[in-house]
Amino acid sequence: MDQGIERWIKTDCGRAKYAHLAQRAQRHGLMARLRLYWFVAIAVLRDVVLSPVSRSIRNLFRAA
Repeated sequence: MDQGIERWIKTDCGRAKYAHLAQRAQRHGLMARLRLYWFVAIAVLRDVVLSPVSRSIRNLFRAA
């Protein structure tokens, strides 16, 4: 697997899905490649951006 993607996609299931889609994108053309890019964008958003935000929100409610 691409070592750079492990920095962005944190979960094991996300990395497995990335590997599956990357392999498929090599064989199936444009739509499969677009699906891979879409998956990476959403996975990075969820794992890198939203995860720390949701963690901080949960901590606010625990403190109250």
